[in-house]
Amino acid sequence: MRKRLTALMMTAALACGSLIACGSDSTTAYASETIYGEVTAVSDTGFTITVGTYENNELTLGEETADITVNDDTTYSMAMGGGEAPSGDGEAPTKPDDAATEESTDETTEETTEETTDEETTEDTEDSSDDTAMTEATVEAGSEAPADGEAPSGDKPDGEAPSGDKPEGEAPSGDGEAAEGEAPADSGASADGEAPSGDGEAPADMGDAQTELTLSDIEVGTQVAVTFDADGNVESVEILGGTQSAMGQPGGNMTSAADITYSALYEYNADETVEGESIASTGTDENAILVTDGEVTVKDSTITRTSDDSTGGDNSSFYGVGATLLTTGGTLTVDNVTIDSDAAGGAGVYAYGDGVAYVSNSTITTQQNTSGGIHVAGGGTLYANDNTVETNGESSAAIRSDRGGGTMVVDGGTYTSNGTGSPAVYCTADITISNATLTATGAEAVCIEGLNSLTLTDCDLTGNIPTSEQNDCDWNIILYQSMSGDSEVGNSTFSMTGGSITAKNGGMFYTTNTESTFVLENVDITYADENDFFLKVTGNANQRGWGTSGENGAQCSFTAINQEMEGDIIWDTISTLDMEMTDGSVLTGAFIDDESAAGNGGDGYANLTIDSSSKWIVTGDSVLTSLTNNGTIVDEDGNTVSIVGTDGTVYVEGTSSYTITVSEYAD
Repeated sequence: MRKRLTALMMTAALACGSLIACGSDSTTAYASETIYGEVTAVSDTGFTITVGTYENNELTLGEETADITVNDDTTYSMAMGGGEAPSGDGEAPTKPDDAATEESTDETTEETTEETTDEETTEDTEDSSDDTAMTEATVEAGSEAPADGEAPSGDKPDGEAPSGDKPEGEAPSGDGEAAEGEAPADSGASADGEAPSGDGEAPADMGDAQTELTLSDIEVGTQVAVTFDADGNVESVEILGGTQSAMGQPGGNMTSAADITYSALYEYNADETVEGESIASTGTDENAILVTDGEVTVKDSTITRTSDDSTGGDNSSFYGVGATLLTTGGTLTVDNVTIDSDAAGGAGVYAYGDGVAYVSNSTITTQQNTSGGIHVAGGGTLYANDNTVETNGESSAAIRSDRGGGTMVVDGGTYTSNGTGSPAVYCTADITISNATLTATGAEAVCIEGLNSLTLTDCDLTGNIPTSEQNDCDWNIILYQSMSGDSEVGNSTFSMTGGSITAKNGGMFYTTNTESTFVLENVDITYADENDFFLKVTGNANQRGWGTSGENGAQCSFTAINQEMEGDIIWDTISTLDMEMTDGSVLTGAFIDDESAAGNGGDGYANLTIDSSSKWIVTGDSVLTSLTNNGTIVDEDGNTVSIVGTDGTVYVEGTSSYTITVSEYAD
């Protein structure tokens, strides 16, 4: 059965509680102002911030600081709905030379309410050629049906997907298999499609709950909006949230899967085929097609999604609200379809929860923010073959996943992300890609967060991250944990065999605040002109708050197989690195211990093992904890490099000007 319907999207509201706190001092310099900043210290009576400007979900810090003293009437809240800026112009006010205050008289606003009368909608049922019942409901203003005013017609499918996509309605075999249209057992999706349990889980239903925030919820690194009354007293403190465009800044969303319902132009809950149709969706936060059950095939069609009023944000990123085609249950097969989306949150094809999608031979173009090309979250499963995908908005990776993860298998095609904060692949799922061209023109090539994995085979991967003051460094591929709740804490894995990687700016591989595994085999690598590093394994002082500074190192395993590598390896003592070079691998670079983000340091290490067929060409003095060398170590002129223990033991007396310092050595 298919329906045209209008449904309400429900979001949870977080009630503000008040704090009984000591101190009644006011900050009269900011009377009647709202200022934005990042917390640098917290006390029993308030906190200190570095003041900045807040625009487009990003806080840019200045040099000014402010001491914030809360009072008995200060209220606290959490920014909702995708981390949008609180009300105001987002600018930090100019601090006056002389603080002047004046009392203001509260005006009482009389609220009036009026009752509305529900309008009954009469549903007409008529037989179609395939004896499938169709229920029509009132369509939202601006929504369009196909030319004849009816839902798209077509024969009831026999369960088979288009040729070459999925044989006999079954998912491809292997670890990513979905039996008979169900989400894989380990996908993390529950039977009702809710987000999985664990650190990546969307919070429990907050629809009617009140959560009291206090000063204890504010810590160093928290980004806040502080509003003062006319006397300069702190009236309210809002904790700012974050979205993918902020690279996983903590805080923000409190909506759960239980709070979400969908508005759809066409909903399908039984087997159906849509063929040769033109479908236009114009409703606010509306899905053009929503599949909740059955096997639905859409082929040889054109689908557009256009809306100036759609909101995008977390509900789109986490649950698929407003996606052009969405499956939350059953199987959606898309073959030879042109999808054009110009609406915030208007992803091309999205699989959530128990939904399984197959997308082949299709062209997907999205224009606005939080509008990925192909997307999974909440345990959804998606298979893609030979598609052409282009995205142009912020937080709109061509291959995108989000909270609750899922499984994606991609073979062939071209995937291009043009927006800021839009990698070619944004990975909070288990993603496998083969024989594809993957390009990000305004962001890093790949971002993997937390307990998730990306496996590439014979792909061409390109990234071009812009330099940002919020970042410690520039990178092409990052494995990290943002602490945003979008992914479960655990080992991030990047594996690539064959193909090529190109960096247009910055270093190549960066990992911080997570466990991580890299496996690189016979990949052709082109470096940026600067080539800041080949691999960086350190803590960070990132302004978005990736862990606690001085304690947010990485635990990294890096294996190179028949791999040529150029650039320095940077590590620190709050991190661990185990690097192995095998099968004729060559590294040209130095190992550098950089403690700039390590706080007071720790017991971390960097260990290197070189097999008999591999070579390290040393380009500078280097520091390692343990070196096991069964291969060749020389400088760029072929000179032997000295290897000296931290206790003064000379293991190798070299002729090069460079020295490798180690705590342990074996050959």
